[in-house]
Amino acid sequence: MDLMDIQTPPEGSYAEADGVKYHYVELGESGGSPTVFLHGGGPGCTGWSDFGQVAPLFAADRRCILVDILQYGKSAKPVIEGPMWDYHAAKTVALLDTLGVERADFVCNSWGGTIALNLAAKYPERVRSLVITGSMPVFHGPLAPLPEGGRRGRNARDVYYGGTGPTWEKMRQLIARLEWYDADAVPDGTVTLRFEQSLDPEETALAGASDNPRGDWQDLTAELGLIAAPTLFLWGMYDAFLTPDYPLMLARMIPKGSLHIMSEASHHPQEERPYDYHSVVTGFLNQHHN
Repeated sequence: MDLMDIQTPPEGSYAEADGVKYHYVELGESGGSPTVFLHGGGPGCTGWSDFGQVAPLFAADRRCILVDILQYGKSAKPVIEGPMWDYHAAKTVALLDTLGVERADFVCNSWGGTIALNLAAKYPERVRSLVITGSMPVFHGPLAPLPEGGRRGRNARDVYYGGTGPTWEKMRQLIARLEWYDADAVPDGTVTLRFEQSLDPEETALAGASDNPRGDWQDLTAELGLIAAPTLFLWGMYDAFLTPDYPLMLARMIPKGSLHIMSEASHHPQEERPYDYHSVVTGFLNQHHN
């Protein structure tokens, strides 16, 4: 299988979790170590779009659960009121309960990583270890202020859905500019998958809403020091949102935090360098984490 050209998404399954419905794709051995993959918050992102290329490598010896985060993919699109990361963490724990997962490793990109960090702080018994790429859990940086006030993702979403609306070419430009190091290497299949999902009527409505349907933004500075799980920040050297000095700061805020910087990668190293990403991540996950 050519991991650089994403395969057609499997049908996946649905699970009720505390009043909302999640969609997820499960790969690998049911008896393997449970590993939950949480995707980023870009237009059209899903568990499969972000991790479908690399997940088969992890599935060789793990139970891989690729989740569509609420408001994305085929999962429910509720309007979130109150603190957003608390909401997502609680619902994700409810999903673990439904799936019979007591404790899991979390492998996450961007938006999903912030959810997992908050979950690890608030529900420490549910998390064995964390791998976080491109997430922004705190609003300050060592070279503060953050680039563009940390709003680059929201600005990109506004541009994508604004003007004449979503197009395949606008999606390709977004991925090439903000998510991949090598713009020429972005697979057409990935662009198509993201573009088609971004046209979902409920997703489009969320993007155009003016009443803050995603919930209240939270700064997790106080939470990071509470995270007991070993945490690897795996960052692209050329991440378009947050330069590597930022995850170094985060790693120092977590008692068992560490950092790996990947060359020739931006915001989605798991897609752009899947074999190398798997090698680094599985090496970390297979360490002796109590």
